[in-house]
Amino acid sequence: MMGMGSLSDSDDDFNPEINTTPLVDVMLVLLIIFIMTIPVMNHAVKIDLPRASNQPDQTKPENINLAIDADGKVFWNEEPVDHNELALRIATAAQKQPQPELHLRAARTVQYEKVAQVMAAAQSGGLGKIGFVTEPDTK
Repeated sequence: MMGMGSLSDSDDDFNPEINTTPLVDVMLVLLIIFIMTIPVMNHAVKIDLPRASNQPDQTKPENINLAIDADGKVFWNEEPVDHNELALRIATAAQKQPQPELHLRAARTVQYEKVAQVMAAAQSGGLGKIGFVTEPDTK
């Protein structure tokens, strides 16, 4: 029998069995992953959480609109005031709780010195929050 071989030939090293070692390695890795992740997904500490309302406790203070026109005149909520009246109103507004914010609007051509005087009066009067109001650029 030429060219015909049988499975019993001793010179042939062919092994027909399937190598299952890589399959076992993959299964062991998957088993370890499942063992580590399942307790994490099911583990939860049961506690009784406190309940709170979402309403704010403080009322928002009213804002003070302070305007300086091109001539340097100061307006407190659209009422004209002089320097002494401005200092008095700032001092009384600083005593309110919660303290209101000062929104300062100044004309483009007003001198910087006038704006600095108003800011100094607000600081010496005790107002802590000053905001500058500008118009958006429409270009």
